[in-house]
Amino acid sequence: MRTHPIEIAPSVLAADLANLAAEVRKVEAAGAQVIHFDVMDGHFVPNISMGVPVLASLRKATSLPLDVHLMIERPGEYVEAFAHAGADRILIHQEATAHLDRVLAQIRDLKVEAGVVINPGTPVATLVEVLDRVDTVLVMSVNPGFGGQSFIPGSLNKIRELKLMRPRYNGTYRIEVDGGVDMKNVADLVRAGADTLVAGTSIFHTADPAAALRQMQTLAHDSLTQKV
Repeated sequence: MRTHPIEIAPSVLAADLANLAAEVRKVEAAGAQVIHFDVMDGHFVPNISMGVPVLASLRKATSLPLDVHLMIERPGEYVEAFAHAGADRILIHQEATAHLDRVLAQIRDLKVEAGVVINPGTPVATLVEVLDRVDTVLVMSVNPGFGGQSFIPGSLNKIRELKLMRPRYNGTYRIEVDGGVDMKNVADLVRAGADTLVAGTSIFHTADPAAALRQMQTLAHDSLTQKV
């Protein structure tokens, strides 16, 4: 039995940012359940992306939950601003803070769902002390910083491991995967245990993002009834 329903989370990092509200409305109308919002600082990852003002503007354009992924140094200094700007979920990297438990508690105190993220080179075992106190665990299936990268196959093992660890650590966390998610691997990801699939390029870099989202949703849900 699945702990959570499957979500496809379109990542606006890959959207046309000059028409962000319209891009989000396309996928919202097609049945998107959550929007993924990447924040990069040029230090923790080698790229710079959107920040608090863009999130606040996006909040006015959609009623969907906003899944805010902070790829930044010193996330504890910024979580309050992102919460006030409209984040529904805030995810921070295990590698970005020496005080992971403290920052996760800070997020929960702001009445926002708290999530933790691990990079491809970080073992799942580094999270055992917080698994009973997070709403989401996000597995990076590419090295963070840029969209359009190829999926790292070993990420499937991390997803399977997190699924097995849920009852052991009294966890109810959602398992999220981000990076290289496309039509070819969505079924494998769902069968491994992923609940939320972040997809940017494979949705927004198509002729019809709404149709791409619906196709991915169909593939994800059909995989649950397929024999392997």
